Amino acid sequence: MKITRILVYHVDLPLEYPYWLSGGRLKFEVLDATIVKIETDAGFIGWGEGTPWGHTYVPAHGPGIRAGIETMAPFVMGLDPRKVLEVERAMDLALPGHLYAKSPIDMACWDIAGKVAGIPIADLMGGGSRTPRPIASSVGAKTIEETREVIERYRARGYVAHSVKIGGNVGRDIERVRDVESMRKPGEIVLYDVNRGWTRQQALRVMSACEDLNVMFEQPGETLDDIAAIRNKHASPVSLDECLVTLQDATRAANEGLAELFGIKLNRVGGLTKAARIRDVALAHGIDMFVMATGGSVLADTEALHLAATIPDDNCFAVWACQDMLTADIAEGRGPRNKNGHLHLPEEPGLGVEPDEAALGNPVAIYEVTS
Repeated sequence: MKITRILVYHVDLPLEYPYWLSGGRLKFEVLDATIVKIETDAGFIGWGEGTPWGHTYVPAHGPGIRAGIETMAPFVMGLDPRKVLEVERAMDLALPGHLYAKSPIDMACWDIAGKVAGIPIADLMGGGSRTPRPIASSVGAKTIEETREVIERYRARGYVAHSVKIGGNVGRDIERVRDVESMRKPGEIVLYDVNRGWTRQQALRVMSACEDLNVMFEQPGETLDDIAAIRNKHASPVSLDECLVTLQDATRAANEGLAELFGIKLNRVGGLTKAARIRDVALAHGIDMFVMATGGSVLADTEALHLAATIPDDNCFAVWACQDMLTADIAEGRGPRNKNGHLHLPEEPGLGVEPDEAALGNPVAIYEVTS
């Protein structure tokens, strides 16, 4: 089996509500999605998606994905998509770094491999837990009143896990954490996500002031060095997110004891193939996980769910899915959807969901084998 053609689509995915990150420093209203269709000489088709969370959240942006695919396409053309490691190496040789651009191709190859095998991707990867995974909401950096309003909106949809964005103002952050904890219901999972929005002194002041609450903070510093510098000065559990990009990041964090949780974002780390290695480092060191699509449609959410299903139930806190935040649906309600705040693994082979090609418009690029 060989890859014979790659079609690339550009789709705008509007958000239901404008989104703010830490302290309102970043606002956006539309996601720039790249959808990839890989065709083979055996008739199997695979779908992938790469959707960064806005253009300035991390070093990834929508046009960069499409530019990266243009560079890599000649190197993966003609390869067997089932041999995901060969495809991975070809992409890494063709374009060092730029992991976010490689994720949709990797995803499409896993989709094909699962379809050929006749089983879901999670089963093909050796996991496949059918325990529904809680969906974590994403509560933008807002006032106390707005935070309460958004959490209640998600509760009405059945959500039991929440990622509350904080950062940028010590007093306000302490007040918001304490207020959310005062309204937290039994069994709810709450992660306070700083998104790199604190300096070292700000991190210490907030985390020390909230130690009695025993809450979890995500990405309380810009870099691994920042997190390491304050590691022995507070007692709060830490989750790594934005600075968990490569396998080297994971091994350093595990060896130096920098985190109790990993937030694995599939698009950011380069797709399922690379994410599986980070998962294994976490499991080997007793580090629990959140699994997340960086952003995007039900395709990206489903990819995250497949990885989550390969993690033992007790070690996977939640998945973060974006579909409930969008006003556009490229798959007409198909695929894993919110059921009482949880996602259920699809039983169809491969990814388990395909987009409506009519909803994608015309491809912006087509790459194919040339004789």
